[in-house]
This record gives sequence, structure tokens and C-alpha cells, in this order.
Amino acid sequence: MSDQPSRPRKPGKPYRRPQKDPVRILAFEALRAVDERDAYANLVLPPLLRKAREKGGFDARDAALATELVYGTLRRQGTYDAIIAACVDRPLREVDPPVLDVLSLGAHQLLGTRIPTHAAVSASVELARVVLGDGRAKFVNAVLRKVAQDDLDGWVAKIAPPYDDDPEDHLAVVHSHPRWVVSALWDSLGGGRAGIERLLEADNERPEVTLVARPGRSTAEELLREEAAVPGRWSPYAVRLAEGGEPGAVDAVREGRAGVQDEGSQLVALALANAPLEGRDERWLDGCAGPGGKAALLAALAAERGAMVLASEKQPHRAGLVAKALDGNPGPYQVIVADGTRPPWQPGSFDRVLMDVPCTGLGALRRRPEARWRRRPEDLDGFGPLQRELLSTALDSVRVGGVVGYATCSPHLAETRAVVEDVLKQWPSAELVDARPLFPGVPELGEGPDVQLWPHVHGTDAMYLALIRRTG
Repeated sequence: MSDQPSRPRKPGKPYRRPQKDPVRILAFEALRAVDERDAYANLVLPPLLRKAREKGGFDARDAALATELVYGTLRRQGTYDAIIAACVDRPLREVDPPVLDVLSLGAHQLLGTRIPTHAAVSASVELARVVLGDGRAKFVNAVLRKVAQDDLDGWVAKIAPPYDDDPEDHLAVVHSHPRWVVSALWDSLGGGRAGIERLLEADNERPEVTLVARPGRSTAEELLREEAAVPGRWSPYAVRLAEGGEPGAVDAVREGRAGVQDEGSQLVALALANAPLEGRDERWLDGCAGPGGKAALLAALAAERGAMVLASEKQPHRAGLVAKALDGNPGPYQVIVADGTRPPWQPGSFDRVLMDVPCTGLGALRRRPEARWRRRPEDLDGFGPLQRELLSTALDSVRVGGVVGYATCSPHLAETRAVVEDVLKQWPSAELVDARPLFPGVPELGEGPDVQLWPHVHGTDAMYLALIRRTG
């Protein structure tokens, strides 16, 4: 087989113009952006869909299919790569990335959707003709015909090592996660095979869109009047949109009175806001505020108590997103561009501090499936010192009797408990607070005093929260 350009057409052979399929071309463009620019699909896809709708002839069903092709391909990329590798006559690294993207899109249609086999192969070959040329289209056709000889379960049985021989590698292939991520998640979760299988399966499910009604500006009751809206599971401000629900069509979202925010993120902000304090409760800090979801919820809650929120973000463009999220908040707030490790405010200035630190993002793989392939174990070495420094800054910034919330969207123990334990060794005048009572009605919160949420248990991102009170 060859993915080289085709030889010139023989004289007299009729030429058939490739049939352009706007849905698959858009999906291919999104995958190329993710691969070439290290972009995130959730940032790349919406403007591509908007542009396609503006051109006309691209309806809601087209948008839904394009979205499924992009996210489904990214979620199962590791499994599809292993299957494709078994169907080509060279190492996968020698297949050009654009060709591999077309093959992966085809593999997902064959193995992960209900699209008929002949339609999946022919549509992929036509896509290849449009974006790659006739010669590579023949290569795509040959490979996908091999892929089509079995279903997903059959392929997995062929390419995955037996569980008893290598549990982590088996799960990595079956559930399309890098082996090191499987190992890290299993360490954090504990327990046997059933729990880690459920977690990895949940990472590969399409997450619901969850809205937050910002207190004093909107209510869950208002959002529930929207079509396809159902109540959140745990947060009193959460409303979930059933499949096909469009946040941009909701008036309160367009007006900034509500936003899109995972329920785990909402619960973390609520827990910090409701943690018992000794003394005054007037000044709150969000020390890593971008892109602004937690800051907006905190600011709305603070406004109801007459408290002021300072939202600090190091990156100017993310600070702009925070300012947009807080625009119209009824109470006092300020957004500044500042490095949380070199704060411009005085020590002991705040009563409540949230430090939602930069991390690997392994808790949000449902929403950013490409992150699992982009991250490396050595990334932890870069995040660890920063996380410890930011938590130490947070403890320095809160007054005696005040409370710090250390949060991450990663369940990796090196980014959660290890950070908290190391910093508390340096801060004898600080103590952990049991966060579990501040998650009312939420089950299976573990032994405490910190809280780890899970997609397969709570239906949220895998948010982590430790609450720490400064005692002297």
C-alpha cells in the first residue's frame, strides 16, 4: 500500500471530481488544528460550526454529526491508532498526520457510530480525495477496508494484552488512555478493577452541558423553563441541558446572568463560600481566576453578603475572560492581572481565598479528550513547584481564622494530597478543615477531610478540594 500521490491519469480515463462533504471536511479541519497547533477541540470547533452555519446549508444535524466525529475520534484515538497500526505495512509514525486523521475519522465511523460500513468507507475515501489527493485516497480505502473486517470488540480482543498479563496496558488499549494516566487514576481512585473501568468509561462519554444560575442575577427556576433543561444533581444553581441543548440560545447565558460551568466546579466554589469563619467576612480572593467561572459564582455569592471579591489572573487574555464573566455583578469586585506567586496585595488581606491551581487537567478528560494524549508524566515536575508556591501564597494571603480552598481539576495524587501535605509541613499555623459537610447531599465523599469528586460517581469533572484554616 502507498500513501504517495497518484501517477498521472491514463489518457481517456474519465475524471470524477471529488464530492465535498462539509461535515467531514469540518471535522478534519478541527482535528488538524488540534494536532498542528496544540489547540483544544472545545475552542476550535464552535467557530468552525458558526462559520459553516453562516454559509448556509449546514443544519443542527450536521453540527451534531461533526461534533460527534471530532470528539469521538479524539476520545478513542489510542484504540484507533492501535487498530490502524495493525492494518498498515509500516510504523504508524511514518504515516503522514493528515492521512492518519482521515483514517481515524474513518475508523470512528466504522467502529464507534451506526453509520453503515459502505457509507463510512466511501465518505472517508471521498474526504481523502478532497483533502489529500487520489493517491492517498487509495491508501485510505485499502486500510479502512481492513478495519471494517471486524467490530470494535473484535479488534480490541486482537490488539489488547490479556488483563491478567498486564492490567494497566489492557485497560489503556480498551479504554483509550495512555498507560501512565490509567496508572495514576487507579492510584488515586484505589480499589479493584470495577471502579477504574467505570472511571475510564465515564471519561469516554459525552458530558452534559451544565449551566449555573448566578445568584442575584438568575435562578435555576428561570433556566429550567428552557427546552431540554433538567435540574442539576447537587448544586442548587445547576441546570443540565439534555443532548442538543444550545447554551448560546439561553437568554440568561447571552446576558451574562448565567454561564456554562461544570457542577463540580460549582460545588468547589460553594464549599469555600459556605465554610465557617471566625470573625469578619468582607474580602474574598480568587487567586487563579481565569477563565472566570468560579470567580463569577463567588462574586455573586459575596454580593449577597456585602463582601468584595478580588479576581487575580496572571495571563492578560484570561483576565479579560474573567472581567467578561463578572461584568454586571451586583456587588463590588475587581479584576487584576497579577502573578499569584508574587502578589501585589498585603499578607493577611482576605477572609476567604480560592486557589484553583494550574494542573494537568486529568479530571476533565471528558471535555478535553485530547489532553490525555498531550500530557506527559514529566509535566507533573513542572506543575508541582508552582502548585506548592501558589498554595503557600494563599495561606499567606488569608487572615488568621480565614479559610483557603486549594482546588485542582486533576485527581492525580501528586497534584492533590501530596501538595497539601508538603505545604502544611511548612505551615504549622494552618490546619485542614473537613470539607465533606459543605457538599450537602453529595454521596461517596471518602474519608476526608478533603474531597475528591469523580465523573463515574458524581457525574462531574474530577475536581479536588482541600479546605485549610489559618490558625496563627
